[in-house]
Amino acid sequence: MQYGYFDDARREYVITRPDTPKSWINYLGSRLYGGIITQNAGGYSFFRSGGMGRILRMRFNGVPLDQPGRYLYLRDDASGDYWSASWQPVGKSLETYRSTVRHGLGYSIFESEYAQIRSEFICFIPRGQAFEYWALTVTNTSSTPRQISVFSYAELANEWHFRQDLENLQYSQYIVQATFHDGMIHRRNNTNPGQNELYFGLAGAEIVSYDADRDTFLGNYRTQSNPIAVEQGRCANSSTLGDNSCASLHTVLNLVPGASHQVIFVLGIGSPTQSWHGLPSGKSILAEYATPDRLNHELSLIQNEWREHLDTLQVKTPDSDLNSMINVWHAYQTHMTFNWSRGVSLVEAGDRDGLGYRDTVQDMLAVTHSIPTPVEERLDLILTGQTSEGGGMPLVKPLSHRPGHEKAPDIEQYRSDDTLWLPITVSNFVFETGNLAYLDKVLPYADKNKATVFGHLKQALQFSIDHKGKNGLIQGLAADWNDCVKFGTTGESLFTTFLFYKGCVLVAELARLKGFESDAAWCETQAQTVKASIDAAGWDGEWFVRGISATGGKLGSKSNHEGKIYLESNVWAAISGAASREQARQCMDAVHEHLASEHGVALCEPPHTEPIPGVGLSLLVYPPSHKENGGIFCHSNSWAIVAECVLGRGDRAYEYYRSYLPARYNAQAEIHQAEPYVYCQFTYGKHTPRFGESRNPWLTGTASWTYVAVTQYLLGLQPALTGLKVNPCIPAAWDGFEVRRRFRGKWINLKVENPTHVQGGVKQIILNGNPIQGNIIPADQLLDENVAQVILG
Repeated sequence: MQYGYFDDARREYVITRPDTPKSWINYLGSRLYGGIITQNAGGYSFFRSGGMGRILRMRFNGVPLDQPGRYLYLRDDASGDYWSASWQPVGKSLETYRSTVRHGLGYSIFESEYAQIRSEFICFIPRGQAFEYWALTVTNTSSTPRQISVFSYAELANEWHFRQDLENLQYSQYIVQATFHDGMIHRRNNTNPGQNELYFGLAGAEIVSYDADRDTFLGNYRTQSNPIAVEQGRCANSSTLGDNSCASLHTVLNLVPGASHQVIFVLGIGSPTQSWHGLPSGKSILAEYATPDRLNHELSLIQNEWREHLDTLQVKTPDSDLNSMINVWHAYQTHMTFNWSRGVSLVEAGDRDGLGYRDTVQDMLAVTHSIPTPVEERLDLILTGQTSEGGGMPLVKPLSHRPGHEKAPDIEQYRSDDTLWLPITVSNFVFETGNLAYLDKVLPYADKNKATVFGHLKQALQFSIDHKGKNGLIQGLAADWNDCVKFGTTGESLFTTFLFYKGCVLVAELARLKGFESDAAWCETQAQTVKASIDAAGWDGEWFVRGISATGGKLGSKSNHEGKIYLESNVWAAISGAASREQARQCMDAVHEHLASEHGVALCEPPHTEPIPGVGLSLLVYPPSHKENGGIFCHSNSWAIVAECVLGRGDRAYEYYRSYLPARYNAQAEIHQAEPYVYCQFTYGKHTPRFGESRNPWLTGTASWTYVAVTQYLLGLQPALTGLKVNPCIPAAWDGFEVRRRFRGKWINLKVENPTHVQGGVKQIILNGNPIQGNIIPADQLLDENVAQVILG
């Protein structure tokens, strides 16, 4: 079943049926003031932090779905009939209520038509501002005059800390104060006088009545679907001192046939009358911003900003689904993961308030070409979350992080892979920007001492060297990438070992570029040493094991009756280059045979039902084919694409890509269920009745790595210090593709031709009419605008 379509020209996803299988959301705003909004206007807002700056209250996993939110009610004052500008919360029959929702980049538009009244509700957060717009245009499409009452409703959080607000009720229920004065609702509390304040106002019509008390507006034993104030046609002019606050302003619109009227609501941080920490007062915001012209101007600024971010890489391939994703929604999702890590969604309520180390380092990969300056700032921050012994702090909290003064984790708390992602991301940044001097920047460690960026990379490798097991492989510690597989301080992880090998190769390359020959030789020696250990202990005959416990038990071995084969170690065997060519082909063929399905590649097979001595399998809490226990973890599916491209097998790489591509399911939404325009964390595997259903959308490492897999490996555009390397690995059936990409401030228009229908191999590149040697477009030969013809063969 299909619920919407991609409008690539407007860079929107258009939902034509609001009764989607799950909530289909959009993100609003920036890292200053952000929000989530669903296809039914549910969701919440937050200031700087989803967990510590909650503005609008949200009840997660509630019934009905995704409530409360940002609601505008319309009431026909002649008949008493009422509905909402979004389908929910009133939920009129879809046989009489017409709804179209346009999720755009940083904004959402709700178009509805009911009882010959058409409305358009636009919601967004202006660039660089700490307030949000709710703009409603109401049009009378009937042949008679109509009087329409409009009511706003938002349930305001009493406390910025979401758990204090929702759970510590003996405290949070007694601190709130909300009043109406001089045209604005003012919500405050006494926990931080002058700081924890919100305002809510209206422009474009006269305020007839108001409510600042939630229960007064809704009425006892009622919900957002049938508020007593809307039913009766008037608010009670309530204030609140304690209990729960809300923001409801009521106005009346008198519309002759064909007439339209726009009203603009604003919700923001601070006082109605006084500025706060450089933020304007609510009154000044209302006066300056709450006009139709300014609203349209601010919306155009957001659209232009995202156009600038996304135009840096645009593709035209034979796959329209790939085009829609890479050009618009997939790129947008990578920016959302960069902005909010894993802390702000309808899945994460706010407990993960900070930057997970491994997540953050990987999230930067996909946006470096688009926003290099913010990436450098984030990279600096995360490097200062590395301790002086070389491991990473599991969570870096930007608002309170104190480099040089943090307490280092105990060894049992370190995750073995955290800082091993740094060589990949730092080298990607250096090659994208050409800024080799970045390696000389001096940054502190989290706990004590400091080093150059290059020194941080070496220390990440040294941390792994210091934590090898008895087989010479890297210890798993608290976890490697898979938090549900724990080898501890005595067991060894093949996944981490392959990642270490890749890190040695990359740091050696950077060292040679800097002229650090002794460092390069050291890295290469470490790589060869660990490769010998891999060959001796890691190969299982047809594939690589996942890890080895302290007692010698192997996870991911054909000798096991459960968890015989795992995905992560085998894809990274190929990606890292530690495996021989024959081993890489053999293990990836085994992945295809045992793990691949029509909905993606499972993490392991068969799933686990029993413990394995010496290995901590917390994944046993999940039934078979759920999440880490044999589910289809989409993040690791991206590595399967990369591994097949490394092997030059474009057909299989593309097969894997299509298997979990969200847009592929646009007409089969009842299977996928999650948004067809963004990637999910995982999909249920074949051993469960939910096979094919996807969960945990938006904030996932799937976004970054799949973007890298498509743009740098399938399409083959890889930054190098000397220029842009072109090395596509595509389906043989493709005639070619085109890309427009910004590289170091210059524009390259590539046309890749595949006349003999091969899967890879660059035969010739012609840059601006001149043939070049090799497959790297030299940076020093680029003009402001460039045309590159690439012939495969």
